[in-house]
Amino acid sequence: MNGTVTAGLDGSPESAAAAEWAAGEALLRGVPLRLVHVREKEPHLVQAPFVGTETQHEWTGGIPDEAVAALRERHPELDVTAEDVTGRPAEVLQGIARSADLLVLGSRGLGGVAGFLVGSVALATVAHATRPTVLVRPGATPGSGDGAGPDGGPAAAPYREVVLGLELHRPCEELIRFAFEAAGRRTAPLRVVHSYRLPPAETWGSRPAAGAYPPTTADVVPSAADFSRYEERALAAALEPWRTEFPEVEVAERCGVGGAAHHLTQASAGASLVVVGRRIRRSPLGTHIGSVAHALLHHSAAPVAVVPHD
Repeated sequence: MNGTVTAGLDGSPESAAAAEWAAGEALLRGVPLRLVHVREKEPHLVQAPFVGTETQHEWTGGIPDEAVAALRERHPELDVTAEDVTGRPAEVLQGIARSADLLVLGSRGLGGVAGFLVGSVALATVAHATRPTVLVRPGATPGSGDGAGPDGGPAAAPYREVVLGLELHRPCEELIRFAFEAAGRRTAPLRVVHSYRLPPAETWGSRPAAGAYPPTTADVVPSAADFSRYEERALAAALEPWRTEFPEVEVAERCGVGGAAHHLTQASAGASLVVVGRRIRRSPLGTHIGSVAHALLHHSAAPVAVVPHD
């Protein structure tokens, strides 16, 4: 496989977690790791996307040599390059995010309901990326499969499952392939989570129209169980060709009524990676992430991969 995995590094715990996760991912993919430090021309304007205010001043210097050396020592088999880039972090990172095979950023993990602290620059980077972007928080535990153990080295425990959030009305091939490949690299199960909403209860007592959703006989009023069975069958049908293409990946399906963000946040507690999609918006203005991805970036217990697609 060609390409590289790119991560930001500035010496903070947040960027160290992102770089370590990126190193593990690069090893899984068999590609080099590229570390990038954005040097602001005017230090007082620094707005680092994956550090707190107490570490932003470090962006006026270069990548800490000891941090790069430590990464190379922990991963001697990995081709690691490091570079300084001058410019506004938001602009530079958005440029990288439009061309990199995978961009990895860090977020401050606050835990609990507070979740992630995702800065405006990180949100803008994710919103304008045309390639997958992963946000990682520090403090991962062994066995979470994020590539980092308690001493900063690779985790010895097996990877936990990969979680994919999937919409069925417009399933995206790029998103599904990314999740299956991520699970396959990790030799981990893939849990596909699909959520749906029931139609208004007052419509259930009326006779369904021809071609009603879900399909029913003309004389039977659909129940909640009918909708559930239909969604489960539809999810299984959507995944069938992918099971054939990736027979080595163990797939579990989960359908639930309610908001997708709620179900995916719950599933993230036992995951090594959560994968969600983001529809590409052509307007250069605003932050176009989507409510589900936005919620996960703030509250997921696992790293979140956002895969842009048309």
